[in-house]
Amino acid sequence: MTTPGATPSPEESPGRPAFPGDRAPAPLAATAFAAPTRVGASYDDAADVELVDVTKRFGRFVAVEHMNVSIARGAFYSLLGPSGCGKTTTLRMIAGFEQPSEGEVLIAGQPVAGVPAYRRNVNTVFQHYALFPHMDVARNVGYGLRQRGITGDDERRRVDEALALVRLGGLGGRHTWELSGGQQQRVALARALVNRPTVLLLDEPLGALDLKLRKEMQLELKALQHQVGITFVYVTHDQEEAITMSDVVVVMRDGHIQQQGSPRDLYERPVNRFVAGFLGLSNFFSGRLADHEPATGAASVSLGDGTIIRGRLTDPAARPSAGAEVTVAVRPERLSIARADGGAAAPLEHTTRLTGRVQQATYLGEQNEYRVETELGELIARRQNNEASGALPGVGPGDAVVVGWEDDANLVLVA
Repeated sequence: MTTPGATPSPEESPGRPAFPGDRAPAPLAATAFAAPTRVGASYDDAADVELVDVTKRFGRFVAVEHMNVSIARGAFYSLLGPSGCGKTTTLRMIAGFEQPSEGEVLIAGQPVAGVPAYRRNVNTVFQHYALFPHMDVARNVGYGLRQRGITGDDERRRVDEALALVRLGGLGGRHTWELSGGQQQRVALARALVNRPTVLLLDEPLGALDLKLRKEMQLELKALQHQVGITFVYVTHDQEEAITMSDVVVVMRDGHIQQQGSPRDLYERPVNRFVAGFLGLSNFFSGRLADHEPATGAASVSLGDGTIIRGRLTDPAARPSAGAEVTVAVRPERLSIARADGGAAAPLEHTTRLTGRVQQATYLGEQNEYRVETELGELIARRQNNEASGALPGVGPGDAVVVGWEDDANLVLVA
């Protein structure tokens, strides 16, 4: 029987055999999580998870194709993408619920081909926590320990440590159905962490929570991961979750990696239109490359009406030729917007200014969003609500405005 968060053999088994990827036992305290022991110095420089040219097919359908990733020890690593992109299939191959059609998966430097899920030193937390309703909180958390033959005082001690780690100390005697959604999620986390896994896999675990609780849990998960030092591999389609929590984000589409890097790199330097459009909002302009300086990445783009926009190529490896089709992306928060009756200034050097009319004005709480029809099409501009700026008083649909932005806001995308 395989249980999310535990992945053990049946309840009464005497324990599973040792697997080469297991780490040496250590106390559940955060300091022990942060510095697990391994035999051999080479492991210190190795990744906790590696996928080497991995492909997964289901019949004729290719879910993941030629995927290569290296997940550093202690990193918070997110797989981000739309439904059907292959992110959950990738997670399941790491967990051992699926086997690659081609390529190799390594955990803690050890190949795991053919190793079943319950023998891999990884634990999984799913969106639906699969807690046992007939067991109290402590029995749920200790389930995986009992599969390994750890019972009695040792089980109680480690369960208490795990519950304290997730701020549920003193609640071990409660039934799971007496807890809130956030508390149930913490029970699932404690059940996974109590086994001291090399890697913790999380498959959209916040999806069942309401918005406010989900935002709180994002911060708690990141703090917990930093505290225990375990490698987290997190699957989500929520861009905010990935940006908020991750050290490294992998954006996937149709079974392929589109881009991977820090959240800041992906947001500020997307390498193609899909990443720029999936990770946040962007205004897009299609055009042709007029000139390009490979040494600096500086580029000029000619739009269809002859307008020249200057920016910078986001992909440092790209070497497009003059006349190549490119896309310019500009984030809405980089646009300034002002009433046109205040006097539309002439375009300054290194800036673009356009006049237009507001089609829609939307209050978003911390921001105001304006959709403006211009000669280059509809543009989205956002103004932060604070004492210095915010909503444009009296500006609404039909009003004339001036929209502008600086050249360094122009992200030139080759793909």
